[in-house]
Amino acid sequence: MTDAEVIQLVNEMLAEEFELEMEDMKPEAQFREDLDLDSLDAVDMVVLLEQQFKFKIKKDEAFKRIRSLGDLHEYVLEKKAALESEA
Repeated sequence: MTDAEVIQLVNEMLAEEFELEMEDMKPEAQFREDLDLDSLDAVDMVVLLEQQFKFKIKKDEAFKRIRSLGDLHEYVLEKKAALESEA
């Protein structure tokens, strides 16, 4: 799966789960301010990402610093690359 495909999949998953419009799924979109997602939504997001990409997030400090969709894309791509390098 290419990086672009991963980003597209993340956007589609979040749009579907949180009833967001795809046109709002821009890298600069802030979760709280622009997408109206809160800390409870973040828990659901963790579950979705862990199930889809088969990596653990729960106690990852880097995940706590994510504020925008672009931050999330970068995080998922880094985790995916790390998993692939281990394989």
